[in-house]
Amino acid sequence: MDFRQAHKTKKIAVIGNYLPRQCGIATFTTNLCNTLAIEMKNDKDLIVVAMDDIPEGHDYPERVKFRVRANVQEDYYWAADFLNANQYEVAILQHEYGIFGGKDGSYILHMLKSLQMPILSNLHTVAEKPSHEQKVIINEIAKYSDRMMVMSQKAVDLLVNVYGVAEHQVCFVPHGIPDAPFAEPGLYNDIFGVKGRDVLLTFGLLSPGKGIENMIAAMPAIIEKHPNVVYIILGQTHPHVRQAAGDAYRHGLQQLVNKLGVQDNVLFHNHFVTNETLVQYLQTAMIYVIPYLQKEQITSGTLAYAAGVGTAIVSTPFWHAEELLADGRGRLVPFNDPDAMAVEIVKLLDNDEERNTMRTLAYQHGRTMTFKEVARKHLSLIAEVQEYRKHIPKRMAVARQNYKILDELPEINLSHFKNMTDDTGILQHARYNVPNLNHGYCVDDNARALIAASMYYMLRRDRTILPLLQKYLAFLHYSFNTDTGRFRNFMAYDRQWMEPFGSEDSHGRALWALGTAVKYAPNDGVRNTAMLLFLDGLPKVESFTFPRSWAFTIVGLHAYLDRYGGDSNARRLRTSLAEKLFDLFKQNSTDGWMWCEDTITYANAKLPHALILAGQWIPNAKMFAAGQSILEWLINKQTSGDGHLSIIGNSGWYSRGGEKANFDQQPIEAMGLIDACIDLCLATGDNKWMKEAERCLGWFIGRNDLNAQIYDFETGGCCDGLQPDGVNANQGAESTICWLISLLKMYEIMGLRDLVGRQ
Repeated sequence: MDFRQAHKTKKIAVIGNYLPRQCGIATFTTNLCNTLAIEMKNDKDLIVVAMDDIPEGHDYPERVKFRVRANVQEDYYWAADFLNANQYEVAILQHEYGIFGGKDGSYILHMLKSLQMPILSNLHTVAEKPSHEQKVIINEIAKYSDRMMVMSQKAVDLLVNVYGVAEHQVCFVPHGIPDAPFAEPGLYNDIFGVKGRDVLLTFGLLSPGKGIENMIAAMPAIIEKHPNVVYIILGQTHPHVRQAAGDAYRHGLQQLVNKLGVQDNVLFHNHFVTNETLVQYLQTAMIYVIPYLQKEQITSGTLAYAAGVGTAIVSTPFWHAEELLADGRGRLVPFNDPDAMAVEIVKLLDNDEERNTMRTLAYQHGRTMTFKEVARKHLSLIAEVQEYRKHIPKRMAVARQNYKILDELPEINLSHFKNMTDDTGILQHARYNVPNLNHGYCVDDNARALIAASMYYMLRRDRTILPLLQKYLAFLHYSFNTDTGRFRNFMAYDRQWMEPFGSEDSHGRALWALGTAVKYAPNDGVRNTAMLLFLDGLPKVESFTFPRSWAFTIVGLHAYLDRYGGDSNARRLRTSLAEKLFDLFKQNSTDGWMWCEDTITYANAKLPHALILAGQWIPNAKMFAAGQSILEWLINKQTSGDGHLSIIGNSGWYSRGGEKANFDQQPIEAMGLIDACIDLCLATGDNKWMKEAERCLGWFIGRNDLNAQIYDFETGGCCDGLQPDGVNANQGAESTICWLISLLKMYEIMGLRDLVGRQ
């Protein structure tokens, strides 16, 4: 359909990152919007919903009419309300997993499912081997999108054949490029301070994985043949990399330059430049170099820009490069091969005719990739879907009051969590919501706190949590008694340990926390500290006899192996402990009593949870099936007549042939059930388990035997349980952390509910 037919579209909203935020998607979105506005002939018809990655936001231009704090769930609903209320006719989503909140960016699904207008989604990343969650998210985006746009033919194939998206829904729209004239290299050398030099260029935000160290390593061989050459590395360190690790990558590159003695031939231009300046750099370069390290890159804006401007290109053979540089439009060299890089660059510097032919072919191919052509393609697709929409009704927005619990999770409130933490660690108990110093600290609670802080950082990437995370990790480190190989548990407020070592269960909880910290570590320092302490604590578990200590350790091993899956001893120990636990269930279970002991006591769901995780990943199908059956039996034993969760109470527990204790119900039990149900849901794809997790979360907020609210929305704390005469109003560490872990676990899976069971 002719793009001009889309001019009747008066109001378009583009959702994504936007300048001055420094990232490739922000640059792309800004360039696309500028060109769309020109083609639409009315700049006011086009607005942007921008994703904010920092609390203070960015100083956006007037076109940005709505900001979404990436990690604040509620903002996604209000953005949809804003677009619906203002009757925007189409939404264009720029999608990349990492720019939205929630696990793998799942929060964006809440906006999409609430929008009433047609949606075009432009995917900047399409993985060949997606995780379960990533695949679910792409399928959900496809469910709510009228068209799925991708920037390479490889991505088209992946969407259709790996993700199962309907072929008619997928559209190839190339990465946009500036419409620049074809110029002779060296045109702007004087401006950039390299007069008379032959320029090699790499640009983009610096981060590990770009492979620039390999190009620097190639420089001595290039200089030997062409001493006049200069390699310009243009770009600042990626803001998120700088936030996490400072300029360590850049400094490492500079040290390599000094070590090789090529200081006169390698220049760092530490700038985030405008389009006009970037084009000048590309036009002045003899050769543009892309030394990326991984094949699995479906789109590269830097590659598209360089080809479109007509710069000779030498690149490693990642997917987009193989496609765009085919038919003589560039040269490919193997990954991690500086020698091959040097040989190819020298060949091109030696052969002007070959280099210019390459440049010409790339430039001619790029005429179909200019932002003007890309904008027109967008407008044609808009006209196409609007014509189609005439024959089908629009999706209706879901009324906010009808959202289920996964769409209405309470906002994460860390106030009481922080209030309970001092310079040493998290305190055990509280008098109401005031920390009770008399009871000091314990490893159990600091281990749980480390789990919560690690999960929170994984979910929100909020660096303000890191001092707490490191504090809890330091507490565990200090608690480890190298003489006994065991973790101590109880510490008085005066920082004196009250025992040479704690219980087997507290040792297992410490390992669970350390494994989680390894999996979600914000940096190498945290990961290495947690890993070494985890490995130091493992040997003693071999002789443990308590089933919960086995279960806690299995869950910790599962998290640890998510990062270090090749650790054969950890894999062996997981199998050994899981088989012990499985055998105990088989020995003790009878008809009507599917339990490994004669009494169901505390932290009960962690036992079948461990069997589920181990059975899935050893793998052992019988163990997995047993874990699922035991969890279902345990939930049934704790389900009231009207369907709410009625937890086995600590004041008597539940013995074989006896009556279930109804009170002193504690949050740790609800947390264990939620944790197990969600992992089982992810393992089986059965939506039933997500609904069970929702029901268990409801226990905290009033769906319980007393219809009493356990979680305190005002303080962010959680009460210590249900007593016959009401709520135990003390908000201790265990209860508060169990609520946080439960909520964080629900946030992890948020946005995935609708597709679970259809994978």
